[in-house]
Amino acid sequence: MFNKKMVTDFDVKGKKVLVRVDFNVPLKDGKVADDTRIKAALPTINYLLENGAAVILCSHLGRPKGEPDPQFSLKPVAEYLGGLISAPVKFAEDSIGPVADAAAAELKPGEVLVLENTRFHAGEKKNDPEMAKALASLAELYVDDAFGSSHRAHASTAGVADYLPAAAGFLLEKEIQYLGNTIADPKRPFVAILGGAKVSDKIGVIENLLDKADSILIGGGMANTFFKAQGYDMGDSLVEEDALETAKMLLAKAGKKLVLPVDVVIADDFSAEANSKIIDLGNVPAGWRILDIGPKTVAAFDAIISKAGTVVWNGPMGVFEFDKFAKGTFAIADALAKSNAISIVGGGDSASAIQKSGLADKITHISTGGGASLEMLEGKELPGLAALDDK
Repeated sequence: MFNKKMVTDFDVKGKKVLVRVDFNVPLKDGKVADDTRIKAALPTINYLLENGAAVILCSHLGRPKGEPDPQFSLKPVAEYLGGLISAPVKFAEDSIGPVADAAAAELKPGEVLVLENTRFHAGEKKNDPEMAKALASLAELYVDDAFGSSHRAHASTAGVADYLPAAAGFLLEKEIQYLGNTIADPKRPFVAILGGAKVSDKIGVIENLLDKADSILIGGGMANTFFKAQGYDMGDSLVEEDALETAKMLLAKAGKKLVLPVDVVIADDFSAEANSKIIDLGNVPAGWRILDIGPKTVAAFDAIISKAGTVVWNGPMGVFEFDKFAKGTFAIADALAKSNAISIVGGGDSASAIQKSGLADKITHISTGGGASLEMLEGKELPGLAALDDK
C-alpha cells in the first residue's frame, strides 16, 4: 500500500512548492536527446500550476564533481520544458544562495523556476543539512517526484523533507505502486527476467525474487558466471570470478526456478563486425565470447512469458548496442509485448531496449529509474520515499 502523503493532500494555492524532479536526461550537442523523464514529470507540474502554485524544480544532471561544470547545466532542459508547458519557465543559475533566493522570491503563482544542477554543490551528495535547509528556504512545501533518484539519500531527495511538509508526486506514486505492489501481490505465474553484465549487481534481486517468482529467466553477461559455476569453459566471455561461489549457491537454492539459456551467440571479438555463430550450451572455444542468447533460448523464454500473469524485466539479454547481438533482447521485448501479462520493465538499458524496439506502448509500465527499480526489486526501502510524510 502507498502510505505516504500525496501532492493532492496539500492546499497549494498561492504557495511556493519545491519539486524534486528527475531531469537527469541525455544531452547531445547541448540539446535534450531523450525527453522521457521530462514528460514523466509533467502530470505533477501541471497539477500544481492548475491549482495556483508557484513551482520550483530541482534536479541533478550527470556526475559533476560537486562544483559548477557547464556541460552538466540544466539550462537546456529548462528551455526544453518551456516548449512542453503553457506556463512561463525561468532559470536560476544556482540551486541555493543569493541567486536562487532572489529568483524564488520573485516567482509568482502559475510560473515555473528551474534551479541549476543540485550536484554543482558538494553538499548534495553528502546530504548536508545546510544545503537541505537552503533548498527548503525557497519554498513552503516539498514534493518528491524523482523516482530515479529516490534510492539516494541526498540533500534534495531526502534532507529537504526534514524542513518542509513533504509529499509524493504522481510519478513517484505510480512507480511505487507498479514495482512495489505488483511484486508484493503478483498475478501468477510471476516471471522475472534478469539480464545485464554482472551477477553481483543482481544477487539481492535474485534472492528476494526466489521466494516470490515462479520462474527467473537469466540472460546477458550474468548468465556466463552461472555457466562457469556449472563447470563450463567460457572462452573469452565476461565472467565474474569472485561471484562464482554465490552463483553456485543460487543455483542450488533455486532448483528449476532459475532458467538459463540453452544456446548462445558467440563472437570472435567484442565488436559490431565480429564473426559470430550459434552454439548449444557447452564449452566456448578459446578466443570466442558469448554476446547474446540463441534462438532456442528465445523460444523457451517466450513459452514461459506467454503463460505469465506478471512479468518484470531488468537488464538486456546480450550486447544490444551492436545490432548483430541485439536479437535476443528485442525478441524478449516482442514476447513481452505479445503476452497478456502485466508487464513491468525496470529502467536503464531494458527501458532503452523497449524504446528502441518501438514496442513501448505495448508494455504496462516502463520505469524511469534503473538503480531505484533494482532496489525496489530487492525489497529495500528507498531513502527518498522514507523521508516523506506518512498519510
